[in-house]
Amino acid sequence: MNSKLLIIGSKNFNNSINELKECLNFSLSFYDFITKSYLIDSSISAIIVDSQVLDIDILGIINKIHNKPILLLETYENKKKCNYNDKALLPISLSDLINKIIKIITANNFSINSALKIKKYTLDKNEKKLIKNNTCIYVTEREVQLIELLFNEKKSLPKNFILKKIWNYSDNADTHTVETHIYRLRKKIYNKFNDEKFILNSEKGYTM
Repeated sequence: MNSKLLIIGSKNFNNSINELKECLNFSLSFYDFITKSYLIDSSISAIIVDSQVLDIDILGIINKIHNKPILLLETYENKKKCNYNDKALLPISLSDLINKIIKIITANNFSINSALKIKKYTLDKNEKKLIKNNTCIYVTEREVQLIELLFNEKKSLPKNFILKKIWNYSDNADTHTVETHIYRLRKKIYNKFNDEKFILNSEKGYTM
């Protein structure tokens, strides 16, 4: 797996991880406790944390991390509150460690790919929910497809184009399918969020 891990651990912990570098088949970067420098960018796929370094500063860093999965490795049950996606007690076998790393990376990638940020909303394609400020409505599979199509195209789409893309109808199909689905979706959004401008229409078609 061509992924990069950020390691936040003690000197001995880091040395142990570094010795496994070839077997892990991940690129590694390490938190520098002297300069207190670290880089969390798009190249980082997961963060491995040694529970023995969980002081106030490290807890503050970890609890501010978003969209990067965290694996917490403990030598004993730790009572300090720390955000993490999975944890394991040490010692751990190499195969179990690799499996846990792959598992949290895969789950995080799935979560990112299933969520779409649209205006002030989040469309959760997996759960089929449109979310705004911790409030949500449930949408159908067709409504998910409609929202995603309108969002991705970034322009007004005529009814026939939508019919062909989502329902595989011919260009000259005479049906009110699009109007009916958009009307129902608009009504859901207005009733829950009081938003009349989520989907707009003009002579050219529908857009966001």
